[in-house]
Amino acid sequence: MSTAEPLLEVEDLTTTFSTDDGELMAVDGIDFSVDSGETVCIVGESGSGKTVATESITRIVKSPPGHVEGSVRFKGQDLLEMSEPELRDIRGYEIAHIFQNPQEAMNHCYTVGWQIMEALQIHRDVSNEEARAKAVDLLDKVGIANASSRFDDHPHEFSGGQKQRVMIAMALVGDPDLLIADEPTTALDVTVQAQILRLLDDLQEEFDMGILFVTHDLGVVAEIADRIIVMYAGKVMERGGVLDIFDHPAHPYTQQLLNCLPDIGGNTGGIPGKLPDPHDPPDGCRFAARCDHTIDACRTGQQPEEVEVNPGQKASCVYYRPAHDDSVIRDGIQNTEPDTTEVGSADD
Repeated sequence: MSTAEPLLEVEDLTTTFSTDDGELMAVDGIDFSVDSGETVCIVGESGSGKTVATESITRIVKSPPGHVEGSVRFKGQDLLEMSEPELRDIRGYEIAHIFQNPQEAMNHCYTVGWQIMEALQIHRDVSNEEARAKAVDLLDKVGIANASSRFDDHPHEFSGGQKQRVMIAMALVGDPDLLIADEPTTALDVTVQAQILRLLDDLQEEFDMGILFVTHDLGVVAEIADRIIVMYAGKVMERGGVLDIFDHPAHPYTQQLLNCLPDIGGNTGGIPGKLPDPHDPPDGCRFAARCDHTIDACRTGQQPEEVEVNPGQKASCVYYRPAHDDSVIRDGIQNTEPDTTEVGSADD
């Protein structure tokens, strides 16, 4: 799965917003990568910065008030250094987005077929006949029955699951190398959700796409992820392979997220406390105020550096530093089995 150079490599990504209350730090110096054919899931509570991080990659964060810094290399090119016309050739074509709410993402004044054609003709010089044939083919590929006759239907004539399939068809117009999916199954019932996930898996295999998947649903993560990035208050708390994170969660925040699953911890009320004020992030670990294991070292300096706790698994916690005893937070952690119950809310 891995290649010499990642398909997407994000380094020190920082996104801030100018507000009436001062500068808001939404994403604070995070790093991650995605390989071709790999699914990386970004998880965390609402307000952790998941959505802003993915929207910063292709600079769809509105500027002003948003400001994005760092390095985002896609196939070796830094997207943050590109001009807007250069980026438009990639955004929506080589890198495609599926957004949270297809109801709001589509224009209800136009047919779904016209909207797919428009997405294609923005990037390719093709005739209306060629664009229509491609749009019908995509609708059929994503499982819309009678695709040719549904081409001229408007969005309100489709169910929620069908709208999401149409959004996926629009995302596939350029045979993208990277698909960024932001909570694409949140508003769907479990049966339709399972169908959409299977569809994405089939399409990934066909196109060898990398997928960056944002979700708060740990059941979805367990089903589709190769690797997991756990975010909290704009920072990465933990990262690793899906089995490592579920079987041996290292950071107290990851442990508490998993404990919110009824079959694991039974803490269906969520994690006590709230996220820190993004206008005034605290010193030390961002999670310290809600952590059961906080010591003085957790409240000073910067967010702890990530330490490798298992091969390929890292955690940002002072207990993994030399001279600290990580058994304090690791003892008693049971092997976990993924559940399909959601954690937190869909908004970010």
